Amino acid sequence: MQTGNMQTKNIIYLDNAATTRVRQEAVLAMEPYFSQYYGNPSSSYEFGMISDNVMEKGRKILSGIIHCNPDEIYYTSGGTESDNWAITGTAFANYEKGNHIITSKIEHPAVKNACEYLKSFGFDISYIDVDNKGTIRLDQLEQAIRKETTLISVMTANNEIGTIQPIEEIGKIARKHQILFHTDAVQAFCHIPIDVRKAGIDMLSVSSHKFGGPKGVGFLYIKKGTEILPFMNGGHQENNMRAGTGNVPGVAGMTEAAGYASENLGNLMRYEIMLRNYMIRRIFQEIPLCRLNGHDSKRLPGNINISFEYVDGGALLGLLDLRGICVSTGSACSAKTSTPSEVLKAIGLSDEMAHSSIRISLSALNTREEIDYVIQSLKEDVQELRQKSAKFQEKMEIRRKMH
Repeated sequence: MQTGNMQTKNIIYLDNAATTRVRQEAVLAMEPYFSQYYGNPSSSYEFGMISDNVMEKGRKILSGIIHCNPDEIYYTSGGTESDNWAITGTAFANYEKGNHIITSKIEHPAVKNACEYLKSFGFDISYIDVDNKGTIRLDQLEQAIRKETTLISVMTANNEIGTIQPIEEIGKIARKHQILFHTDAVQAFCHIPIDVRKAGIDMLSVSSHKFGGPKGVGFLYIKKGTEILPFMNGGHQENNMRAGTGNVPGVAGMTEAAGYASENLGNLMRYEIMLRNYMIRRIFQEIPLCRLNGHDSKRLPGNINISFEYVDGGALLGLLDLRGICVSTGSACSAKTSTPSEVLKAIGLSDEMAHSSIRISLSALNTREEIDYVIQSLKEDVQELRQKSAKFQEKMEIRRKMH
């Protein structure tokens, strides 16, 4: 398989936070529903019921992973739709109760821009700070609550720096004040354990392609009794809440990928954490003037976000790309902007340090040999870029004179 002149077999893929390779088991699970069992799941005859059974089986498996009821799983096109539905759907449904929403300064654009959209309808949005590790300030969160507050939306784990938020504590605050709680779990689902009942979560967003499933499908968990408007009007699909013919192949693939990940979650986490810690340790031992962004331990198993002082992150990404190494400078949804990452700015980084950062996101498909090659490449490429940096040379000259 080729894309341009690039053969995928030569790639070392370390951008799993952007998207993951679809598991072969998921591909095989999808295939029959393209041309063999292609009936509409909303049909009343047996051929269509085969497709409907796939949808219902998926709800049972997915609901079991997050500990909810199957009829609380609503299929969507992915994380962005799920986030938009949760935020706008509850905002408009609860408008008479209040027009105030609380979120954090490091949310994914799907949440942040949905909130900004609501401002034009008279909603007031509070953006809560995070500390220098990327953890939301719970005291500020509770202080921001008003009688008009109807929704709190805080992501389970950040897509850039990997910091895992204190979701259970946020859920307790939301329950205490009888406020709906939504969490964007796109980066977290099937990467860390999630229990919506224990955490007091009313809505949770998921996207299939972040854990080995196909693109274009996901789901929104909506706790029974939650006041929320339908996302699309039309047919009666998804209990009259999300019209449109069901994506049967997509659901089959997502279910297969989720089932595998949840059954093997402990082993997958341990392996990714081992690789992650090995890589971080060697980088800091062998490359000077680095900074790890995000929480030291409360971070996603495969996430590494590092700033290399006196290095342009975009230039470093380009050099690594020439070696067949895929990393990113931040969120894939913001990758083509030249402005510094709002997430890195929120944790206190200067514009210069934010621009010097790259995100490495591992998976269980990566090997120690790949990591060794990437570390050696980083050492060489960082050194090359620093040799071209006047500021770096000036700093080294000052050090030489001091010694």
